Amino acid sequence: MLDGTALLCWGRTCLAGLEHRREEINALNVFPVPDADTGTNLLATMRAAVEAGEAAAARATTGASAAHAVAVAMAHGATTGARGNSGIILSQVLRGVAEAVDGGPFTADSLRVALARASELVREALSVPIEGTILTVLDRASAAAAGCPDQALAGVALAAADGAAEALGDTPFQLGVLREAGVVDAGARGLVVLLDSLVTMTRGEAPARPEYPRPPAVRSASAGDAEPQYEVMYLLADSDESRVAALRARLGELGDSVVVVGDGGGCWSAHVHCADAGAAVEVGIAAGTLSRIRVENVAYGSHRDVWSGHHRDGGAVTRSDPNFAARACDARTWPTRAGDSAISAPAADSTQVVVGALGSAAARPPGTPADRGVLAVVAGAGAAALFEDAGAVVLAGDEPVTATTLLAAIRRMPNREVLVLPNGALPAHELVAVGVAARDAHRDVLLLPSASMVQGLAALAVHDRGRIAVDDAFAMSEAAATTRWGALRAATERALTMVGTCEPGDGLGLAGHDVVVIERDVRTAGRTLLDRLLAFGGELVTLLVGAAAPEGLGDELAAHIALRFPGVEVIVYSGGQQGDSVQIGVE
Repeated sequence: MLDGTALLCWGRTCLAGLEHRREEINALNVFPVPDADTGTNLLATMRAAVEAGEAAAARATTGASAAHAVAVAMAHGATTGARGNSGIILSQVLRGVAEAVDGGPFTADSLRVALARASELVREALSVPIEGTILTVLDRASAAAAGCPDQALAGVALAAADGAAEALGDTPFQLGVLREAGVVDAGARGLVVLLDSLVTMTRGEAPARPEYPRPPAVRSASAGDAEPQYEVMYLLADSDESRVAALRARLGELGDSVVVVGDGGGCWSAHVHCADAGAAVEVGIAAGTLSRIRVENVAYGSHRDVWSGHHRDGGAVTRSDPNFAARACDARTWPTRAGDSAISAPAADSTQVVVGALGSAAARPPGTPADRGVLAVVAGAGAAALFEDAGAVVLAGDEPVTATTLLAAIRRMPNREVLVLPNGALPAHELVAVGVAARDAHRDVLLLPSASMVQGLAALAVHDRGRIAVDDAFAMSEAAATTRWGALRAATERALTMVGTCEPGDGLGLAGHDVVVIERDVRTAGRTLLDRLLAFGGELVTLLVGAAAPEGLGDELAAHIALRFPGVEVIVYSGGQQGDSVQIGVE
């Protein structure tokens, strides 16, 4: 039997086995698309599982509860970190283990239950089960374990592994694409590695397996003979079984290789291959809350990152496909036009995302005005007038703006090209989802990294419809990213901040989203905050005064700048926004 420490050791052994066999498994990968990354995906998924298990082991006590805690953590880690179709199925094998060790260590009977449950979960998760894949091999492993009379874990593990290996050898006879390529199923080969790792753990020696033939070459489709095809993956929360079932069915209508699985704790992972990535994301938005959105182009025989969406702490969004441009400000680099390398740009505290599709816009003859519109999320009547006077269409942000609201506003825009200034209305992962859902054959959409209205105003000031979309978006994004911004607020309750505890009525100064100043009132906080923001230099300060600001606050702050920082230009606007007494932009 295996306790929590031993279960984690099995996970590490799986990790080592997958690392050793990664290139072999990648080479076998011809189904469902010949993208040569099944081994890499399985390895990444197992690594996420082991890391989660290690964290759980550090917190857990010894005994049966530790085994359950580690197993549950590994299942959750695999679900949230799953890569590809094969990675999602692997997560369900680990979920089966987690459910089997509820209340005790991992034993021979636990393995039987785990494999049977995993087989059940995987069949439920697939929209169209295909025989001759990991699905069939998992079934055979489960049957072999169930039929083994041995009561020792080592014996049942060997029976399951041998049953899986025998089934793996049969996969070319069950699936035509494997037979034509002369290979076994890549995902099923990975499952055999996992079961062999358990045998190694329990028996002290690894079973002997044949060297499986690899195809001489995998034909890659060219741009001329392949439709756009994307692998779309994301995590789903705040949902339920009925909505997940509806999502699975809808994804099945959009594409194939559909897998939607859960970790048993309210988190689901979805996967589909389809031609319309935006539609796949859009149906996910309808099913719950999305995060870790990932889209990869698989039409050309190799995976290339189109974009990856994450939570605020999840890292950057990347672009390498010519049809997309994506960048999170924290990445510190900006893509220019398709095919160019990224160039450095000053860092910003925004984590908003540029998401776009630069299709025919780049081919517009020089000097021809673009059919391009700017949509800005704006709070406050005064601020709305500023953006409208500068040529933007305003989406009122006085009430919270949802992804659905923003998507509808983009679709109402009559323009062929739409630049969106979200101004901090939504987190990065939701903006990614909106951007992809809004893109279609008739409209290019770029969401720019403006985390505040003052950054949005800076971006709008350099907007030029005479440039091609990617250059206009770059100039606007650079203007937003190089604008340091802050805000003044009055504390409404006692709270702990990164610089201490504030009391009701205190003046709070924020640099970006973080409280950096606490003073007795908003006026004093404003002077202190300006001193800090301008300590790094600046030529122009924009003050956007809110509805709740004390009388004359804008003029007082402007006078303070003139006294302490002569030569710095100040512009004061009446924004009328709620919440922030003043938004401050420093360029």
